[in-house]
Amino acid sequence: MVFDYYASGAEDQWSLQENRNAFSRILFRPRILIDVSKIDMATTVLGFKISMPIMIAPTAMQKMAHPEGIIVTLSSWATSSVEEVASTGPGIRFFQLYVHKDRHVVAQLVRRAERAGFKAIALTVDTPRLGRREADIKNRFTLPPFLTLKNFEGLDLGKMDEGNDAGLASYVAGQIDRTLSWKDVQWLQTITKLPILVKGVLTAEDTRLAIQAGSAGIIVSNHGARQLDYVPATISALEEVVKAAQGRVPVFLDGGVRRGTDVFKALALGASGIFIGRPVVFSLAAEGEVGVRKVLQMLRDEFELTMALSGCRSLKEITRDHIVTEWDLPRTQPRVSPRL
Repeated sequence: MVFDYYASGAEDQWSLQENRNAFSRILFRPRILIDVSKIDMATTVLGFKISMPIMIAPTAMQKMAHPEGIIVTLSSWATSSVEEVASTGPGIRFFQLYVHKDRHVVAQLVRRAERAGFKAIALTVDTPRLGRREADIKNRFTLPPFLTLKNFEGLDLGKMDEGNDAGLASYVAGQIDRTLSWKDVQWLQTITKLPILVKGVLTAEDTRLAIQAGSAGIIVSNHGARQLDYVPATISALEEVVKAAQGRVPVFLDGGVRRGTDVFKALALGASGIFIGRPVVFSLAAEGEVGVRKVLQMLRDEFELTMALSGCRSLKEITRDHIVTEWDLPRTQPRVSPRL
């Protein structure tokens, strides 16, 4: 049940496969005879310096994978509270937010994240209802009895009970506000000074609206292909969003990143950085903290090698000219049969 929860996507899982397959259709145009003896992968995100443009996406209920869990962007539905995570030591942490029907709960969560030293809010906007996750329905997924959604302890928000459907789907239906709209992005800015990243954008139209609503950044995401099936892979939607943003806010990407080559391709298409989800959960389950450190080091090493072999010494040297995509290639005209 736990593996299926993490690994599966929505309905036919086409978008889940496409998140990966779309990366494989982007090819490199490496430059040669460039001194790459020194490679600098450092960057800044919302003014905070980080050693590489690779961050950890919000994934719920991580203690199902390992008793201790691990966080960089903390899910609202985490099995560790914002206070517990803050107590582990200093770090750059974002808080992922679902907007509940009870706005007092939302305001309380945001204030707690602020007090705990979180640096930004990642507002998930693609989940007014939960996608049809058939693996969860088959398993009647619910949170194991020895775990709780720690951020909601003490609040009367119901339980995630096993039912005829996935317990999570029933919980979301009862708690998440389906009326969420752009005015709520503006409302959030009245209750917090933290920058707000809008997570779940796939189109130019919504990019422009997000910026108009005061978003500090955009995360191109299809929720790990767990919401609406047959949406494009995030790497395929990225360039449209970047062009619409016109450099006014940073654009990030999650979904399908498994290699350092994927990181390079995302940056070449204009991303300021990427978030990884499933690789962290799986490495966490396999080897705990050691596993997560290992997967981050693997991605770092692969990304550095890709930069070197492409002739890029710093992130600013990674350009659109370093890749070729399927939409760059001339499309052959359909052959028209002559009339008889």
